[in-house]
Amino acid sequence: MSTEEKPGRQPLPPAVRRRLQAQFEFGTKSSSGGQFDYAHEMYTQCVIGDPSNPIYVKAMLANLSKKFNNNKKGGKLAGLTLVAAKASLMKSSRMKRWDEVLKTGLDALKSNPWDSGILTELANACVAQDFDEAEVEYLKQAVDGDVEDAQANRMLGRAYDRTGAFQEAIIAFSRVLKAQPKDEEALKALSNLAVKKTIDKGGYQDATSSKDVRKNKFNQASDDDATALSPEEKLLRAVEKDPGDVNNYIELNDIYMKDELYDKSVAIMQKGLDATGGGNVMVRERLEDAQLRLARQHMQIAETKAKQEKTPEAVDLYNRMRVELNNKEMEIYGKRCDRYPTNLGFKYELALRLQKAGKYTEAIKLFQEARSDSKRRGTVYFALGNCFSAIKQYRLALQNFESAVAEISERDADNYKMAIYNAARVAEHLKEWETAEKHLNLLATFDFGYKDVAERLDKIARIRENGGDPDVS
Repeated sequence: MSTEEKPGRQPLPPAVRRRLQAQFEFGTKSSSGGQFDYAHEMYTQCVIGDPSNPIYVKAMLANLSKKFNNNKKGGKLAGLTLVAAKASLMKSSRMKRWDEVLKTGLDALKSNPWDSGILTELANACVAQDFDEAEVEYLKQAVDGDVEDAQANRMLGRAYDRTGAFQEAIIAFSRVLKAQPKDEEALKALSNLAVKKTIDKGGYQDATSSKDVRKNKFNQASDDDATALSPEEKLLRAVEKDPGDVNNYIELNDIYMKDELYDKSVAIMQKGLDATGGGNVMVRERLEDAQLRLARQHMQIAETKAKQEKTPEAVDLYNRMRVELNNKEMEIYGKRCDRYPTNLGFKYELALRLQKAGKYTEAIKLFQEARSDSKRRGTVYFALGNCFSAIKQYRLALQNFESAVAEISERDADNYKMAIYNAARVAEHLKEWETAEKHLNLLATFDFGYKDVAERLDKIARIRENGGDPDVS
């Protein structure tokens, strides 16, 4: 096949589809556990294997957005590190080597998933291959990074026009016109789109090609009403038409989660799980995420009410919501530990909830397994110190607090100081005054005004001078 041809979306062999689905689910799990770089590797393999699939592209971009806390600019030195990648990308694009464009572009996005130059080159590769829906996702990301980017909005408007999403195309070209008031393409497009929106009837019944199907997916209208349905209504109709299509549930869930309609997210993903026989991990984990968001939302509402009203009833409700949230988190992280027994991130999260629930022995076992993860080793030792202290195993508590001090970076000042302070307190409890004094001196060197460090040092000095052994509180 020559580079001039547009293959469009090709059917995948069942074995390839299963492999990509497994990688996608593993990527989703990794992203949920905060392993964003590993998740990107999985999602990249999915996009390369099925580059026209918008679900894969959307998940890949969402994962990278989470990696950078949605800061819209990526890493600190992204501009410098991407110079060579962009040059390579443009060269491959000029030579119409679309596979190279895809691989280079996806790798470059690791540094800045909002880089308009990279995203528009990926979108151009999609245009060349008739991957309309994937193109839309790349361009939406570019506009998310800079809503006033005229070029990205222009390309997005064209893509929406091709897919039949006329209202979305109108919005995109309106932004172009705002940036460039005399832009001829935008003026003409807005006029044409208004007509198209009016006459479009939607529905799948008149579709004669795959493009018609894609068009109607974006813009279905009821049989007796020419007014375009909302994205939610379109997807709800698609769910009724084909209950077994997982993608419709996921897209609906994305809408609800973005709008913080977590009760609707729970309902639609439960429906999706039931429709797919309960065995789809991707659907199940989205349901679990929605359940957690809903529980957290309820707890936050109760917290606000308690702060405002300050009544015993409101405070009691807040406390009950906190317990219910922790129980739900224990349930879900417990399931994920069973599902992914080698994932240390899930074990750590479950251990934190067990600790909060006062189940220290169970928490200790999981924290000890989580110590193998070098990225959070210091916080794990700190948590172990608190757990051992809670069950009055003070010698073990001291050992773990001291390990925490050695592992936690001084840049993490709050946890570093607390680890030293707790080590000193436990040493005092054990009446090991020299050890306690050593930790307090270290803390005083770092922050002399921290808590009651000065007073404790004075007390220990008096104890050692007098040779006594009073209880230092």
